Amino acid sequence: MSGKVVHFEIPFDDGDRARSFYREAFGWQINEMPEMDYTIVVTGPTDETGMSSEPGYIGGGMMQRGEAAAPVVTIDVDNIDQALEKIESLGGKTVSPRTPVGTMGFAAYFKDSEGNLMGLWETAREN
Repeated sequence: MSGKVVHFEIPFDDGDRARSFYREAFGWQINEMPEMDYTIVVTGPTDETGMSSEPGYIGGGMMQRGEAAAPVVTIDVDNIDQALEKIESLGGKTVSPRTPVGTMGFAAYFKDSEGNLMGLWETAREN
């Protein structure tokens, strides 16, 4: 398990307003994905696959405010199910179990011991 922060999510009430704000305030590349009700946020340079080409920066996403009422930090793990077991044994709570994200991998959400909503990411393994 890497335990590295690999993604962030920012909830919004008004998508157009939020996208415009972050695009203009920080020069972020904002890519709407209406079919997923999600917006991809690129905060730095990427390679031809869309992945970070510069160490140290992470990209993220934006979505309609709902379960996530505040920004969410997403942490990379080798196995989401095992990570959720450990999280629960330490006083955390699963909010959303392991869910596929296209062919890229899997995501889940949990609340930590302090009630903060956090994310988990498991990269899909090549067969």
